[in-house]
Order: sequence, then structure tokens, then C-alpha cells
Amino acid sequence: MSFSSMLQFILGVITGLILLVASGAAAGYYFFSRMVATPSRPVYPEERVSPSTEVIAAPEPEPEPAEPEPAPPEPAADELEPGAYRATVTWPDGLSLRSEPRGESESIGGLAYDQEMIILRTSDDGNWEQVRLPNSDRTGWVRAGNSQPIQE
Repeated sequence: MSFSSMLQFILGVITGLILLVASGAAAGYYFFSRMVATPSRPVYPEERVSPSTEVIAAPEPEPEPAEPEPAPPEPAADELEPGAYRATVTWPDGLSLRSEPRGESESIGGLAYDQEMIILRTSDDGNWEQVRLPNSDRTGWVRAGNSQPIQE
């Protein structure tokens, strides 16, 4: 074998290996880049809009009343119980309205920051205040010290 044919053989093998490695790297890049991409969101059967075959009847027009209804009377200002006073919430995140004066008791609602409330009384230990929402009979307990009395 001559030097020239030996050189051709070695260059052919090296060129083949380079092409093999390059094609493997390109295929790997293609598949790995597809695995990294976020898949499209699936559409479930209950989300699909199906053509409705139901016939919807047009609503019947209501006859106009002969006499206009009288306006409801203006609600009178809440009468405060003896010892009760109005206050606003000063805690920035608002307060949880609880069923009993304990931290573990059930939360029955909430009061937003700067919302008005009526403080009915303070618990015996002074840590809780029983409150009532204005224009409502809903009462509950909130932590004491998170309100500011309203000067009337």
C-alpha cells in the first residue's frame, strides 16, 4: 500500500467519524429541544364548545304595573346598645370574624381594613371584642386592639 492510499484511507475514516458525530449531535439537539418546550394545554371534553340543539323560547314580556311601587323606606341609623360604640378596623390585612372568643374557633366571615363595625362588649380577659356589622344582625368576635373608635 502506498503512502497516498494510506492517507486517503485515514482521511476517509476521520471524515466519516466527523459526519457521524455531527449528525448525532444535530439529532440530539433536535429531540432535547423538543423535550424542553412546554406542551400545549390540553382541552378536556367539558371545556369544548358543542353546538346546542336545544330550542330556547323567547321570554314573555311582563306587563307594566299600573301603579309605580313605593320606594322602600330609608333604613334608620343603627341604634346602639348601651355601652356599644362604632369603630373602624385598623389592622392592614383586615380581621377574621370568629364565632367564639378563641383563636381556634370557626371563622364566620371577615372585616376589611377601615371597615366600620359596632363594638358591643369586650371579653373578660380583654383579648377579644364582640362586634356587630352595621345594618345587620351578624355578630362575632375579633381580636381586641385592632380597631379605632369613631368620634361622632
